[in-house]
This record gives sequence, C-alpha cells and structure tokens, in this order.
Amino acid sequence: MDLSLDSDIDAFVDSILLEAGQSENTRQAYLGDLKLFSVFLAKRGKTESGQVTADDIGEFLKDEREDGRKSSTRARRSAAIRSFMRFLKSHRMIAHDPAELLDSPKLDKTLPRVLTEEETFRLIDSVDGREPRELRDRAMLEILYGCGLRVSELCDLRLEDIVGDGELLRIFGKGSKERVVPIGGAAGRALAVYLGSARIVFTKGDFSIPYVFVTRRQDRFTRRGVLKIVKERAMAAGIAADRISPHVLRHCFASHMLSRGADIRAIQELLGHSDIGTTQIYTHVDAARFAEVHKLHPRHNAT
Repeated sequence: MDLSLDSDIDAFVDSILLEAGQSENTRQAYLGDLKLFSVFLAKRGKTESGQVTADDIGEFLKDEREDGRKSSTRARRSAAIRSFMRFLKSHRMIAHDPAELLDSPKLDKTLPRVLTEEETFRLIDSVDGREPRELRDRAMLEILYGCGLRVSELCDLRLEDIVGDGELLRIFGKGSKERVVPIGGAAGRALAVYLGSARIVFTKGDFSIPYVFVTRRQDRFTRRGVLKIVKERAMAAGIAADRISPHVLRHCFASHMLSRGADIRAIQELLGHSDIGTTQIYTHVDAARFAEVHKLHPRHNAT
C-alpha cells in the first residue's frame, strides 16, 4: 500500500466529495490546510502517514498559534487533520489515530460586525436608479440582507431555485444542505423588477444561462465581484469600506431580526446553521447593543 503522505491527502480530499458529500469549497480548504501540514512534517523528515505522531500535530498547531493565525483558521486546520487521521484509520492505512486525544483549539468569541438598521437602509437606498446595472445591484443587496444568504449562495442562485410562485428561494448551503427561505417585501420586489427588465440585458437573450445574477460578460458572479459591488455602494452611502462585506449583510439580517423579536430557532433555520450555538452569537451582539444604550442612563456614570 502506498503510504506517501501527499498521495494519502489527495485520496482523503477526493473522498470528501464522493463519500462525505461536502462542498468543493470545503475540499479546497482542507487540501490547503493538509498540504501546509505536509510541508511542516517534511521539515521533520516525515513523508509517510504512519510516521505522524500526536506531538507532530500539537507542534504544528502550536506554531500556527504563535504565528498569529486566527482561532477560526486554527480550528479549521485542526478539524482537517482530525478528519484526515480518522480517514486513514478507518481505511486501515494507520494502526492508531494520533489526533484522537488532542484538545481542539478554542475559538475566540469575537462578535460579528454589523451595521445599524439606518446604515443598512442607507446602503441599499444608495442604489435607486433604473439602469440595468442599478436594478441588478439593488436586487443583490436586497437579497443579501433580506434573506441572509452567504455570498457563495447568492452567486450560485439559479432561476430554477426561485420557487413557490416567486415567494421562496431554494438554497444549497454548506455541505450541499438544502433549505428554503422566504423572499418577500423589498427583496421580492427588487428581484421581480430585475428579472422582468434588466437580466436580459446581461444575458443578451441567451436563455441557457441558468444563474439569477449575471455579469456584463454573461458569467456567473464570483465572490470577489459581489464584494466589489458592496464596497462601491457602501462608499456611495458614506459608509467606510472596511466596515462592510457581503457577510456583514448576513450578520445584519440575523442581528436586526433578533432585535425585532424573531425567534432564534427560526433565525437558525433561515441562516442554515446546523448548530444553534453558531446562531447564538447574535444574542451577544444584541446584548452588546443594549449595553451601549444603557450608557445613556443618567445613573450610568454616577459615583
């Protein structure tokens, strides 16, 4: 059996798509993480899977921490190594799992950045023209905020995913998990206007293009392309570009819904979070907002 570390890594990441049903983005992230681990091991003179020890993994993660890697990055790399080792053991490529007893890196509890409701409305309302690009960009912003989509979900959205007489979006999220989110109000109206008059300008009448949002080159949007639009529109609204991204609009969706009384379980479903703990971060955002409001109390600074 070929025990070359790099070939085993390739076999593992291929299995992510074929067996585990994970997304291509997950496969690429794990591949990058494990290749870094492979380079680290090579410097220790180890090029075979059976040579990896718990000490190797611990030292790699320690170096990552000392190099200032974000806790979320270290947690993902730890998860990649753990999954890889479990794969090797389950396929009898190693006798013992060296990652089995290691502690997971603790995530820093950093609160997500959000805009106020007034700032969010100002951002969206900065796109108020009737030209095709403005109608498209307005619909993109409305859906990012109104439906809480990830930017990759927006880019992947197809015409066939608009269901329920145009009132629902079928979304395929992380790990190809499917959910349905309502699209009503301003988001629904903006999408209807864009589809009714502007999209054909970008597709140039090519009905084979499946994606809802199309660039002037008749292509599917990339995440970078959506980010550029969001930052351009933020600057036009007088909002600093470093405060905004498509993901910030997703945070705004959740935070603003929670502050208006939405049930956190419903928000979890709408966001596509598999773990309620991921959604509960927005309760901390709301608590932080109320803490700021409480500073206005006349006794707040009393001695």
